[in-house]
Amino acid sequence: MSNEIRPFRIDIDQADLDDLRERLARTRWPEAETVDDWSQGIPLAYVRELCEYWRDGYDWRATEARLNAIPQFKTEIDGIDVHFLHVRSPVEGAAPLVVTHGWPGSIVEFLKIIGPLSDPASHGGSDADAFHLVIPAIPGYGFSDKPAQHGWGVGRIAGAWSKLMARLVYERYFAQGGDWGSMITTSIGIQDTAHCAGLHTNMPVVFPPPEMLAEPTEQERDALAGQKYYQDWDSGYSKQQSTRPQTLGYGLVDSPAGQAAWIVEKFYQWTDCDGHPENVLTRDELLDNVMFYWLTGSGASSARLYWESFRGVPLDPVTVPSGASIFPKEIFRASRRWVELRFKDLRYYNVLDTGGHFAAFEQPDTFVNELRACFAKMR
Repeated sequence: MSNEIRPFRIDIDQADLDDLRERLARTRWPEAETVDDWSQGIPLAYVRELCEYWRDGYDWRATEARLNAIPQFKTEIDGIDVHFLHVRSPVEGAAPLVVTHGWPGSIVEFLKIIGPLSDPASHGGSDADAFHLVIPAIPGYGFSDKPAQHGWGVGRIAGAWSKLMARLVYERYFAQGGDWGSMITTSIGIQDTAHCAGLHTNMPVVFPPPEMLAEPTEQERDALAGQKYYQDWDSGYSKQQSTRPQTLGYGLVDSPAGQAAWIVEKFYQWTDCDGHPENVLTRDELLDNVMFYWLTGSGASSARLYWESFRGVPLDPVTVPSGASIFPKEIFRASRRWVELRFKDLRYYNVLDTGGHFAAFEQPDTFVNELRACFAKMR
């Protein structure tokens, strides 16, 4: 294994972009849903409109150039080439911070927060808020390698991130994540107490005991109702990906319309979008994220993280300094007393008025302020 850190640029062959347009033009569409809302899934009319724009109006090369303006690298860890952004702050004493996405997200989620976090003085903050940013793509996602053997669950990924931060010569660092990134970040806080100085998550994973559930607060009743809705009506994707990711992958890797629909439906459901994902994210932003799955053929490999991780979710207590920001359209919205059960040194907890599951993507200014406030209590 090599410890070399290699510069990387995204350079998609034109033939791959031409193939995408041809596949979109040949899409075999299903009939329309029999309701006038999203309750049966993402509506046919919107998917056709989105895919028509994807075919004729969307400009991947502009996004590729934007990404290539950011320092990118690859390095091999445990036999996997990991792709990551690494943006060093101009501030000498900036704190290292590793930020991790989840499914169906990507490193694209964090592009809006790079400037404010790495160079806060230029974005309404002070040098005391500065971070050196490391933003890796989870193995099986984006331009990181796809694992060829099983065993790459959240615990192993957390260990890989700790190795990555050590390789970058960051002796003491912070960690942040949502969705699977939350579980990876939490695992870092469990495993690497010698180097992880603190963590923040916008989706803390906790399981309150029955006695606490017997007398829930108003906030907890709302959270429990949201969790019940998720289990009853919104978790089919998770069951499929955690049990038969390979079967699902054939359709997602072969059909761009299928891949886009599979992902964008969750941006409708999990963003604070008032009925349409394009109310909070542009069409280009939605497709930028989808492209990280389509161009790399990651439909099966990204889903496989569910199969890997649901077989052994680490639920150990977390003793490093921790913080949580709870956005109203998050899937799981844990109360402070629930979070304190697992996160033993909770330094920061805040409930927000707007925002959802993809907080950094949807509400970048709020997200940046949350991280500044949280980590100020740990520096």
